[in-house]
Amino acid sequence: MPELARFLGIIITIYMEIGAPHQVPHFHVYSDNEYQASYSIEPIAQLAGALPRRQQRLVEAWAELHQAELLVNWHRVQSGFRPERIRGLE
Repeated sequence: MPELARFLGIIITIYMEIGAPHQVPHFHVYSDNEYQASYSIEPIAQLAGALPRRQQRLVEAWAELHQAELLVNWHRVQSGFRPERIRGLE
């Protein structure tokens, strides 16, 4: 799965599943090799999984800052292209 961003122990990815579209545009989050969750892009909302509260707030803040880029990458992936990297939080 292509990695979009990595920051503060958090990894953001989007799955490539050509021919099997997802229900809503979303991305996946992995944190500390222990936690994982998925978030919708419009609106930014947790769909499944769980993250510690601090990581959840960081992911939501990052996603709001990069919502347009996330949506562009979602469409790129669904069209068979690799996503472009998105800057993480510093």
